Amino acid sequence: MVQRLDQLKETPSQTAGPYIHIGATPNHSGIAGVYPGDLGATMVGRSAKGERITIVGYVIDGGGAPLKDALIEIWQADAAGLYNSSGEKRGKADRNFAGFGRQPTDAKTGEFRFETIKPGPVPFVDGRPMAPHITFWIIARGINIGLHTRMYFSDETAANAKCPVLARIEHQGRVKSLIAQRSDKGGKAVYRFDIRLQGEDETVFFDI
Repeated sequence: MVQRLDQLKETPSQTAGPYIHIGATPNHSGIAGVYPGDLGATMVGRSAKGERITIVGYVIDGGGAPLKDALIEIWQADAAGLYNSSGEKRGKADRNFAGFGRQPTDAKTGEFRFETIKPGPVPFVDGRPMAPHITFWIIARGINIGLHTRMYFSDETAANAKCPVLARIEHQGRVKSLIAQRSDKGGKAVYRFDIRLQGEDETVFFDI
């Protein structure tokens, strides 16, 4: 008897192991010739609009150690708050900005780094503006299902206070785990965003 389609279940996810790096970042893994460059390695074109920023941080396990085999993807709007994706506004988004980045953590230090643009605010489902933010997706050995979180900006205090997404977090004391701290080095903004998987200061993760 043929099983009805509405009874089919999703195949369970498996731990990524080292294969996620081989498949997603072959050049970084020492496998040259598959692609000219790893997808997501470069986000910003020369003519991209907006403030250029650097994001650095660690993915930290429950014991306080940085993960040295994590892979991180980010997705964000451009400086005008538009996504370079499908939809009626796609043609208005900055074509010199990819809006998508993918980086592995450093194999020796565990630090990740993204060179990107500070995003503009985008509307919530009811039209209210969300505070400028960047969506993070984290996967590593031992993480069976990719973790989703968001990074907000410490210099957007007023926008953060009015953000409808941040307002929905039940324990408001944990909002601070989503705020990246800004410092200016050499005339360029650097935001530190450490992602803690477990523990007292565990980062807020989103079920999406």
